[in-house]
Order: sequence, then structure tokens, then C-alpha cells
Amino acid sequence: MPSPVVTRCAPSPTGHLHLGHAYAAGIAWMRAQQAGGRFLLRIEDIDLTRCRPEFTDAIFDDLAWLGLTWEQPVRRQSEHFAEYRHALDMLQDQGLLYPCFCTRKQIAAEIAASGQAPHGFEGAIYPGTCRHLSRSERLDRMASGEPYALRLDLPAACRLVSGWPLRWHDETSGHQTVTQDLLLQGFGDVVLARKETPASYHLCVTHDDALQGVTLVTRGRDLFHATHLHRLLQALFGWPVPAYAHHRLLTDESGERLAKRKDAKPLRELRGAGLSPAEVWRMAGLAPFPLTDRSAAAKRDGVGDE
Repeated sequence: MPSPVVTRCAPSPTGHLHLGHAYAAGIAWMRAQQAGGRFLLRIEDIDLTRCRPEFTDAIFDDLAWLGLTWEQPVRRQSEHFAEYRHALDMLQDQGLLYPCFCTRKQIAAEIAASGQAPHGFEGAIYPGTCRHLSRSERLDRMASGEPYALRLDLPAACRLVSGWPLRWHDETSGHQTVTQDLLLQGFGDVVLARKETPASYHLCVTHDDALQGVTLVTRGRDLFHATHLHRLLQALFGWPVPAYAHHRLLTDESGERLAKRKDAKPLRELRGAGLSPAEVWRMAGLAPFPLTDRSAAAKRDGVGDE
């Protein structure tokens, strides 16, 4: 018998949810419902400088208003930094992490001085400056209290993994092949932890999807290329590889992607204007949305609002 489909919605409480978040949550919820599977809600609040508890409360309120139900307990990443620290220690023990003391300004200056600015999937590629520091210099600078981030030594990680090329599957784009060159040219030595963010999105999301048994990751097309890196982390830790469905992104009248930082209209503003959940789903392009009897579902499955 095939394993049940497990999907998840994983918003970050750095602002109020907008129509794009409703669309992403609705896609994941429907896929679980259609397959008789499970839908999880996870709060990705690792950014200690931007995430706020009132936004977490608003996430629960908005999604419940839309008619969604989810399993309890809700995983909040900020409560599990020890688990991510353990994962980082495992990489450290294998010689795959190194402290990087470079500021963003210093990195930009070094790239400019080199006369080239190689760009990957997430912007300019870090030139690997601190990868070449001696162990004694690293220890001295850390002991002095100098701020640093932890970067993945990508060439070393690629050497450690066997079975190249790695593969994963996207429902729309089909089978994907991950080569060492693609990772080195597309990402470079990515940051896996900073002082203000004890573990990065890339590490936490891959760790939690494996821990929670997520079998289908539904998320926006903007994260398509990040899945190549996540596939490497899965190989390093021996984590299972879920299926992926990278969906379209909702845009505004000018064609710009809806985003908190660009003041996308919050769901609660739509609610305040008198719109019903059905009207919001219609605006998101998911009408008619297959709402269930929330009280019956909660009683039957032990799921519901926080």
C-alpha cells in the first residue's frame, strides 16, 4: 500500500499573510485532501530579528478564516534550534563547515576588485575567502569575539557525496539532474547559520520536511532552484527525497510578484473590506474551493485551529 500524501504550509511570521500565501496554502491543503492524506502547518520563525508572535497568531487566524484545518501540534522552528545545531555539528564533524568573517560589504568589495561578479541562483557567488584560512587563524578570530557565519564547504561536500548526479522530480518540469558543477556555479559556499539566525532556511526546511515525513513539497516557482541545494543536503544527511510541485506565483496589476516587502494587500484587509472566504479563494484562482465541514473534520481527525 502506498504511503499517504503529506503536504505542508510553512509561512514565516514576518508580516501578515497576503493572497499569494492563501494560494500556496490552498494548493497544499487541496493536494492532501484529494489524496486522503495529511496537511501540516509549520511556522518558520528562525529569523529572530524579524519574526513576531503577533504575526504567528495572525497566520492561525487567517488560515482558519479561510476554512483550512491542520494537525496539532504546529511545529515552530524557533523551538527547535537545538535540533538544527545537532545537524550543523554533524556537518562540522565531517569538516564541511567553516566560519566566515566577511561582511556583505567586504564580499562585494572583493568581487568588485576581482573584475568579475559570478552570479548564481541567489545572487553573487561568495568567492570562498575564508575557506582558505588556517585552523589557528579561525580559532583566534572566533575566540576574539569577531562575528562570523557558518558556510558549507561546497567542494568538500560534493566530494563526500557519492552517486552523482543527484536527482529529484518536479510535477511540472519533470525529472531534474543535479551535478557538482551546477551546485558550484549556482550557489557556492552557502551560509547555513548566522549569529542573528542560528540556522538557515535551507537547512531548516530540508531537516523539517524529512523529520515530519513530508512526501510532497508544494511551493512557489521562486524556490525551484533552491531544491538543487536541498537535494545535496538530503544526500549528506541520508534524508528521504520528497516529490515537488513548484506552482505559479501570484502577481499584482503591474506583473510584480506579491510580496510582504512590496506591501501586498494583507488577507485581513480583504476580510475587513467585507470579502468572504469564497471570494478570496476566487481572487486567488482556486474557486470553487473544496471546503470541508471544519467542525466535523476536527472531531474526526483531531485537527483544527491553534
